[in-house]
Amino acid sequence: MTQEANPAPQRFDTLPLDPKLLRAVADSGYTAMTPIQAKAIPIVLDGRDVMGAAQTGTGKTAAFSIPLLQRMLKHENSSMSPARHPVRAVVLAPTRELADQVAQNVLSYAKHTNLRVACVFGGVDIKPQAAQLRGGVEVLIATPGRLLDHIEAKNCALHQVEYVVLDEADRMLDIGFLPDLQRILSFLPKNRQTLLFSATFSPEIKRLASSYLQNPELVEVARPNATATNVEQRFYSVGDDKKRALLLQLWRERGAKQAIVFMNSKLGAARLTRALERDGIKASALHGDKSQDERLKTLAAFKSGEVDLLIATDVAGRGLDIAELPLVFNFDVPFNAEDYVHRIGRTGRAGALGVAITFISPSDARLVADIEKLIKREIKPESVNVADEERPRRPRSDWSERPERTERTERTERAERPERSERRDEYRAAPRRAPTDPFFDKPYEPSANAEPPAWERAAATAVKPSGPSRYIKPKRQVAALFAPPAPVQPEASQEKMAG
Repeated sequence: MTQEANPAPQRFDTLPLDPKLLRAVADSGYTAMTPIQAKAIPIVLDGRDVMGAAQTGTGKTAAFSIPLLQRMLKHENSSMSPARHPVRAVVLAPTRELADQVAQNVLSYAKHTNLRVACVFGGVDIKPQAAQLRGGVEVLIATPGRLLDHIEAKNCALHQVEYVVLDEADRMLDIGFLPDLQRILSFLPKNRQTLLFSATFSPEIKRLASSYLQNPELVEVARPNATATNVEQRFYSVGDDKKRALLLQLWRERGAKQAIVFMNSKLGAARLTRALERDGIKASALHGDKSQDERLKTLAAFKSGEVDLLIATDVAGRGLDIAELPLVFNFDVPFNAEDYVHRIGRTGRAGALGVAITFISPSDARLVADIEKLIKREIKPESVNVADEERPRRPRSDWSERPERTERTERTERAERPERSERRDEYRAAPRRAPTDPFFDKPYEPSANAEPPAWERAAATAVKPSGPSRYIKPKRQVAALFAPPAPVQPEASQEKMAG
């Protein structure tokens, strides 16, 4: 059964939520619910399985976390015993950054309750995570690989889990995550409530997800794989050698303070970051080759405004919520058309306006056709005049106070000091001759009383050894076990003996 979107906004205080949760929601600045929240929260509160599809930036995290916290309040207690705080809900996310962001949102919603929240992901030390899990948590947000590590180490037990959430379900059910996901689900009770939320749902993913859900309720508040209507999409035709100049030109023309620049490769992101830093731009790279600590610090610096341009691969394309991000660049057209929907969803979040600019080179025709098929929109790239790139000169202290020399300045100096200018003209007009030195021009002639070199004298006076070298060892006499064979007689001797 598919729920249709209700255009009339609803308030959170109209829902049967505990005052603790309503106070946390008000502290987060939420008043009216988004369409996905208005349709999904009542269904989750009723205990039914949900497949939720909506554009990015519409509040899917609150759509599943707030009702789950409401249902878990019956287990709330202030006991210090870990046994009183078993894992009740598991939220799985495909990337570390998304898991950390979901955990921060859930913590903000549960801050007035006694429910414990923990987040575990790879790339960091596992020991602090293990200690937190052994202390007891009700809500566990994790990436699949690190959760399996904790399960094998017996740091947590999942036999009391009542709720399972797959965030960005299309990527979670992808071929790379499916084996880990199946192993994790094998540790969970069969009687549980399962929620799947994502911005894109293909028919194949829907059929695959139906095997994990029981009579799921499909909630779609927009056409599947649709892009947000409050994001302006612009496409520019440009060569690969002009992309960086066009990036800086459009970024400066629009006056945006910050922007995310998406690229397809980690090496390309690192190279573009170094080039922008040489141009004096505060840029930082975010890709999979960086450690998790570096990635979190880079993301925090961008959110705080210390970084102007974040050069990222698709690790930042899913679920990242950055407030007041007005501009997103697709420096490279994504290989996967669905990644385009997630990339441009980093802007225009929570109802704000955003701009997504994509650079299209002549070799991107097939990728652009895939995006047109997905979003059901014809893409017509615009032509733009790219200004010549001007690299800023590095200032030098000895040039800072030196006036610029012009033709007028030289004429003034010549009029004030004619004798100097005449000598300079004579020097420039005189033909240049190669330097000569009589000592080096003469050929080599040895003197009559010159002695031969030392190596020749040593060779002449050297005494040749008469016998073998003293370093050659003589052969040892070894007794023979058998007599040597008789010598063969020549033919003439044999005939004489025969006669």
